[in-house]
Amino acid sequence: MAMALALSERGRGRTGANPNVGCVIVKQGVIIGRGWTQPGGRPHAEEMALAQAGASAKGADIYVTMEPCAHESARGPTCSNAIIDARPKRVIVATLDADERTRRRGIDRLGDAGIPVSVGIREPEARRAMAGFLSRVEKARPFVTLKLALSLDGCIAMADGSSQWITGDRARAHAHLERARSDAILVGAGTAKADRPTLDVRTDGLTDRSPQPVILGSDPEMPAHWLQISEPAAIADLADINWLLVEGGAQTAASFLQAGMVDRLLLYRAPIIIGGGLSGIGDIGLEKLAAAHGQWRRTDLRPLGQDVLEIYERAA
Repeated sequence: MAMALALSERGRGRTGANPNVGCVIVKQGVIIGRGWTQPGGRPHAEEMALAQAGASAKGADIYVTMEPCAHESARGPTCSNAIIDARPKRVIVATLDADERTRRRGIDRLGDAGIPVSVGIREPEARRAMAGFLSRVEKARPFVTLKLALSLDGCIAMADGSSQWITGDRARAHAHLERARSDAILVGAGTAKADRPTLDVRTDGLTDRSPQPVILGSDPEMPAHWLQISEPAAIADLADINWLLVEGGAQTAASFLQAGMVDRLLLYRAPIIIGGGLSGIGDIGLEKLAAAHGQWRRTDLRPLGQDVLEIYERAA
């Protein structure tokens, strides 16, 4: 299942409205099929893995990070039916599908066909790996990551607005990897007007994975392919966007935090002190300090050259 979860990450930010599922097929201790949801959502992970395994899938163990789909689609075969046709020994599922068209119907269909099914293997990791799709189904909006590059004293720029560069090469390279793992990337109108950012991915081998640029606010001078929304809540209307990366600026960050629409924080901290610079986050309407506690839990801490990356997820 750990391998299936790792494979699911390959599809993150590229599967449209579909979940980024991973699948591994094992027979007599040998991996005979691997798959992950392909760009645009098809083929599904199970379909790809079964195609690799071929007739050898009969009597094998199938590990999949989300319940195989059970609803009919004009875009491709139903995975639960394809698995039944393959006649595996058993199917191991990390988490149930959040889509009511499939939830429990996939595993019930497999069980009715006489195929043993186990559910809940490494479920927390699976929900984290496919959090974009789950957020879209359960919260009716994309999963939102807020990214900030900060000095030690919490500044994102000098007082005159200059910010290139606060962090070093390795931190910026990691930030571009995060862009490549996102469906869309958003900045505020002020940042767009001041910096005219391209918001693309400039890492070798990943340049084709640049996310859809979005602006919070209005700017008629932005290129036609940029999407423009009026408020954080409008991200619910962004079609086929499961993973949204918010990059700037301070008021945009504050607006998403105040709306309770940030699920994950990426804080890149550089070992510099600016003093009198521009704060990374604007006023979020906090009235009591006690209300700030217990909102976030740190899930990762890693050095990136001279900088440090802290990753936090919402605690509740």
